[in-house]
Amino acid sequence: MISTVNIHPTTAYALEVIERKRVVGLTEKMACQRHLFDLARAGQLGKLAARVRKTLKNLPEKDTKYPYIFDEDKADRIIRWFALRCNHVEGPLAGKPIELLPFQKFDLGSIFGWVDKDTGYRRFEKAYIQEARKNGKTATLAGVANYLMVGDGEMSPSVYCAAVDRGQARLMYEAAMSMARSNRKTSKQLKIRDCKVSHVSRGGRMIALSKDTRNKDGLNPSGAIIDEYHAHTTSEIYDLISSAWGQRGQALMVIITTAGMDVQGPCYREYEYCKQILREETSNERYFVMIREMDRGDDEHDPKNWIKANPLRAATPGGLKRLQQQHDEAFDSHDPAKVRTFRVKNLNIWVHGDEDSFMSEVPNWREKWDSLAVSRKEFDELTKDRLCLVGVDLSKKIDLTGDGFVFALPDGRVAVTAHGFMPEQGVIRHEQTDKMPYRDWALQGWLTITDGEVTDYSMVQAHIQDMEVEKGWSVYQLGYDPYNATHFANEMTDLGYTCYEVRQGVQTLSEPTKQFREWVAQGKIVHDGSPLLTWCLANAKQVADNNENIKLSKKYANDTRRIDLLAALIDALVQYQALQDQENSVYNTRGIITIGG
Repeated sequence: MISTVNIHPTTAYALEVIERKRVVGLTEKMACQRHLFDLARAGQLGKLAARVRKTLKNLPEKDTKYPYIFDEDKADRIIRWFALRCNHVEGPLAGKPIELLPFQKFDLGSIFGWVDKDTGYRRFEKAYIQEARKNGKTATLAGVANYLMVGDGEMSPSVYCAAVDRGQARLMYEAAMSMARSNRKTSKQLKIRDCKVSHVSRGGRMIALSKDTRNKDGLNPSGAIIDEYHAHTTSEIYDLISSAWGQRGQALMVIITTAGMDVQGPCYREYEYCKQILREETSNERYFVMIREMDRGDDEHDPKNWIKANPLRAATPGGLKRLQQQHDEAFDSHDPAKVRTFRVKNLNIWVHGDEDSFMSEVPNWREKWDSLAVSRKEFDELTKDRLCLVGVDLSKKIDLTGDGFVFALPDGRVAVTAHGFMPEQGVIRHEQTDKMPYRDWALQGWLTITDGEVTDYSMVQAHIQDMEVEKGWSVYQLGYDPYNATHFANEMTDLGYTCYEVRQGVQTLSEPTKQFREWVAQGKIVHDGSPLLTWCLANAKQVADNNENIKLSKKYANDTRRIDLLAALIDALVQYQALQDQENSVYNTRGIITIGG
């Protein structure tokens, strides 16, 4: 076998990963595989091709039309930059040159080494790197910022150290300043001031940027580093930088972050998109992605798995010992907040919600939920000509309304689907407040946008009837929250539906609410992948009484996280036992009945 001694460190690392010589997670392995695939397409694997094919059976052939090549000299340049120009600025290693580890050489070599074969400009205009805290991100960011100011050769460079607030942005900016001052050559090439760094001969600037920064117009970035993107509640900074893109030949945006707790924030959406790139579910040749995380099913208590998210800390005895201490402190405390913090910050696991989150008791619930989805076609085949329960949650007419359908399948699973309704004026307003793609969901068939300023509840009625005709579903009973829905229920009763009023107290709702969550944990739910329903599930919080009875909470500080589709399903599930008992029978009487208290 060919050794990796004389192979470029970027490619050598990728080889060691796919050959299982390094313990990494699946997403990191996919990033390394992508590098090797791209080398094959560029015709640059040479004698390594046979070695790679032993592991990657579907290695592509050379593609003469592939527009990119891996320039080892440019990859070497950024690696040498750290060795010669970047010193540690704090801790026991302060003043000593930074020695990049193999995983860092892979990241930086990939970002700066891949170029357009015609222009020589960088291939990647964006990079997303997610790993646990204390793995050298700040030093890496500072070194990259200074390289973009000096090593890139850009005339009038414009580099932004961006973060959610002024304080965080200043931390990164000041780390870059300290690193520049610590190197004689770099300090001579830069004018370093408290609020701005500029190049002595090429001008330009490096500044800290946040939502608090005044005069954010007129950006012309050659480089931008967004730090701890998980803390951003909106994509304002990302959008601001992106909107100024395109005026430079090889502008670069680097997003670097740990996981977070806000699955409705922009970082989680970016994380999901980046995983799609790695899984080849979407294509973006200009986006470098590196996500270092544990795999589904990994034992979070096994220190051998921690290196997947901690390539620096878990690689040293001291770092691993400290991780073990933090693990023990968190789990021995039996404090959910401390456990969540350890998972997020130290294991780089997205934790979906806080202590009141409805789904927080299901580990990695989002991944579990996604794994239970089937295609719409398969869902229709599973539920064709079956009895179902329907629940409706008729919220304020200006907000989101939902109907939900529940089926008891012969194999013991529970099939659920839900549909949303919102008035046109509500969409206009909520697109600004909720920051969610309501119109896209409507185009995809998950939401109906009704005319006017208020939701026309007759559209909900029509949708239920249409589903019976189009899907062959037979509505056994219909559950409704009496708030705002009594008239609707009377009309449905007049049409021949059996309707039951669902009192919104914990005595009525606790059992079906807990049962739904338990079914998700057990893998007994099957759904059609509705992103609108998934959003409602992620938003859901619970309230409990002294007897540990629970129900969903519909009260939010900013009223932008809606749960209506999930609430409709819970209303339907109140009568789930009756559906099971009657699934194969024909009901003969219809009317309104009242359930719960």
